[in-house]
This record gives sequence, C-alpha cells and structure tokens, in this order.
Amino acid sequence: MGRLLRQRLAVVSLAMGLVAAACGGSSTAGSSGHVDLRLGYFPNLTHATALVGVANGIFAKHLGPNVTLSTKTFNAGPDEIQAMFANSLDIAYVGPNPAINAFQKSSGEAVRLIAGATSGGAGLVVKPSINSAADLKGKKLASPQLGNTQDVALRKWLKSQGLTTTPEGGGDVQILPQDNAQTLDTFKAGQIDGAWVPEPWMSRLQIDGKGKLLVNEGTLWGGGKFLTTTVVVRTTFLHDHPDVVQNFLKGHVDATDWINQNPTQAQEVANQAIAQLTGKALSSQVVAAAWKNLTFTWDPLASTLRQEADDAQSAGLLQNTNLKGLVDVAALNAVLKADAKNTVSG
Repeated sequence: MGRLLRQRLAVVSLAMGLVAAACGGSSTAGSSGHVDLRLGYFPNLTHATALVGVANGIFAKHLGPNVTLSTKTFNAGPDEIQAMFANSLDIAYVGPNPAINAFQKSSGEAVRLIAGATSGGAGLVVKPSINSAADLKGKKLASPQLGNTQDVALRKWLKSQGLTTTPEGGGDVQILPQDNAQTLDTFKAGQIDGAWVPEPWMSRLQIDGKGKLLVNEGTLWGGGKFLTTTVVVRTTFLHDHPDVVQNFLKGHVDATDWINQNPTQAQEVANQAIAQLTGKALSSQVVAAAWKNLTFTWDPLASTLRQEADDAQSAGLLQNTNLKGLVDVAALNAVLKADAKNTVSG
C-alpha cells in the first residue's frame, strides 16, 4: 500500500474516531476510585518534560496510589492524536498543529490544551551546497508527518519564499513525510536534500549528517518564542477526572522546574530515557547542542496558537481556524496559584 493511500486511510480513520472520542468513555475507574491514566509522548528532547517526569517518578508521586500511569511513545503528533481518538490515550505531549487539527475536526469537542511544555528547537537543515530558498526548487525535503507542526512550518516558510507544495508531494519542492530516524539515514545517503525537524534531529542532521542550518524557526517568530510541544487531554477524561488532571499538572510543573534548575542532570536523564525507549542514546555533543535551542515552560503561549492555525490553513491542511474553547488553563492556574507562581493566559 502506498504512503499516500496509507495517509488518506489514516485521515478517514481519524475522522471516524473523532465522534466516538468526543462522546466515548474515560479510562476505567472502579468502586475504589482507581483510575488508569494513559500518557503519550515522543522519545525526543522536545518532550523532555515527559521523559523526566516519568523517569524520575515525578508524575507518579503527584498522581498517588489510586492512579496507574502507563505510557506509550510516538514519532509524530498526528499518530498520537489518532491514538487519543481511538480512546487509547488520555493525556499527550504533542505539537500545537495536531492539537489544533484535532480540535477542529471534532467541532471543538474532543480535546483541550491544558499546558505548554517546550518552546523552540526546530528548523530546516539542508545540504551544505544549498544557500537560499531559491536553491530548493526541484529538491526533496522531509518532515516528520503530513500535518504535524514541523510539516506546517516548512510549508508555510516555502510559500513565503514563493515556492509551492502540495499535500500529495507535488509542487516546486517535494515534501516527504518520514520518521525522524529514517530522515537522518536518507539525508546521509543523499536521498533527500534537507528536512524541517525538531530537536534532537535538527542537531543530529548538522552534527551526524554534516548538514547546514538554513532556517532556525525561532527567527520567524516575534521574540523567538513559538510552541513546539503542548499538553492535551481528552475532554471526557478532563470532565470525569479533574482531580487526576490537576495532579498530573502538578507533576508537569514540578518536572519543568527540575529541568530548569538542573539542566546538566536533566540532559542525562532525558538521554537515558531516550536510550531505553529507542535502544540508542544520543551523543553528548548532540544533546548539548539541542538543549541550547529549547525552552521548557508550562505556559501554552496561547497567543501563538492563532498564527499556528493560520499557517495550517495557508498550507491547505486546516479549514476552520476558530480556536475558541481549545485552551483550558483553569487546572494549571490552580496549580500555579497554590505554588505561588504567576498564572498564564488562555
């Protein structure tokens, strides 16, 4: 089955699952009040809060004995969102564009964005011979998955440079959705000319793949801040278990604090977790280089979501940009107030 057909079938499957997710049941809760919380995230440094929160037992400590935490990892956001709509996940660390797309396709019913996690850490790495956007015409570039946050950023930037793309891989520049690990291999082999990827892959393409950073996405945003990773929850789970969600957010805030206060240890913990999940640790050089591009924050940077939605619409990957109701930071702000921290805007 071809890649395009698989993607189209995945979209159909996702759409069919949206209604079920919006109306379906939550994780099990027996007479004892026990809850199963299923958490999704990536084995990427952009999801270091999840990596550290799980590895250091921070989430488990705040969730308590009546909540069983299970985890599953993904390569890109659309697959993770599909798992949420299949009622396989309750909370997920995911990029803003898949979250926005899921919200729209479920008519605003299925998910809520309850916190930010990471800002920065994405960009376009190309062959050393490519020096400008004009050099990309007729070239092949990769992104993690059609419609994911980096895919939308790449298409938007190319359009701003006068270069066309299509979801099917046509246009002036051909965009190939690939797993990040595959992208590194195909880049080394010369089968693609570059890729717009998140960390640590942005650094790996430069260090391991001998590529050149053509666009640091941070330069395209005012103040350099843009949301790379968010925390989303199934709306039914939030309604059924608001205390569990709030306790999870306590862990999220604590994990973020620990990362920011212990950057050297955090890099080691995150890299060890990546090694356990993928079978191979990153080089210390890659981790150190990638870490410099990342800001870990619980702020959802809600003001940037409008631009994310407009970019997806401009790329032909989103029809409706109404985001009213997507962001719900009530539980997060309750946690922040209790911890004498500044609240965030939704």
